[in-house]
Amino acid sequence: MVNIKVLTSLGIIPDGNRRFAKRLLENPGKGHEWGMKKIEKIMEWCRELEIKNVTFYTLSLENLNRRPKEELDFLFSLARKELGDIINNPKHWVHETNTKMNFFGQLHRLPEDLQEKVKMVREKTKNYKESNLNLAIAYGGRQEILDTVRKIASEVSQGRLSPKDIDEMVFRHNLSTDGTPDPDLIIRTGGEKRTSNFLTFQSTYSELIFLDTLWPELGKEEFFNAVGEFGERDRRFGK
Repeated sequence: MVNIKVLTSLGIIPDGNRRFAKRLLENPGKGHEWGMKKIEKIMEWCRELEIKNVTFYTLSLENLNRRPKEELDFLFSLARKELGDIINNPKHWVHETNTKMNFFGQLHRLPEDLQEKVKMVREKTKNYKESNLNLAIAYGGRQEILDTVRKIASEVSQGRLSPKDIDEMVFRHNLSTDGTPDPDLIIRTGGEKRTSNFLTFQSTYSELIFLDTLWPELGKEEFFNAVGEFGERDRRFGK
């Protein structure tokens, strides 16, 4: 039995789609297809472990700004298809598992039709309570902090907030992730050992596990072992 300790919120940086496709002599798009399917599998495993909140870093601002247009267009087409299925198919696994979907990041940077689908999926799943699937899209942790500072500064300049009343809770409520629990554990696949601007403010006390395995090939045993390693760690929170 995996020792999950008090693991209520999990963050995942799913790295390695393109490298996995290249290894199999496939185009990068195929790797992204496999990667998207892995999300459903991870959510299934998290339900077994009673992990209620899972946040995926699906598209960073750096990716949005630097990836080739044809690759981004393919990613957007995958997202359109999946979100459309959630909207139109009552038997989609999101509905059958009562999974609420949340989205955060600079969503205004996405194509307009995709923004509309995001809104519709939010609305369709807003009353689900079994688990939360959070997708960070067009997201960057530093940018989120800067955007939050701007929002608070605007409130102060308009006289709606006093500087002396600004505390951590005020700051949190102005983050795009407001309402999403800080991740107890962040798992990154693909061999890189950094968090790459993911949940910069929220991950201060997150445990980190880096796996060499590429995202599409991550298996249940390795995933359970990673969660089990979290259960063996002594979390002191600065004490």
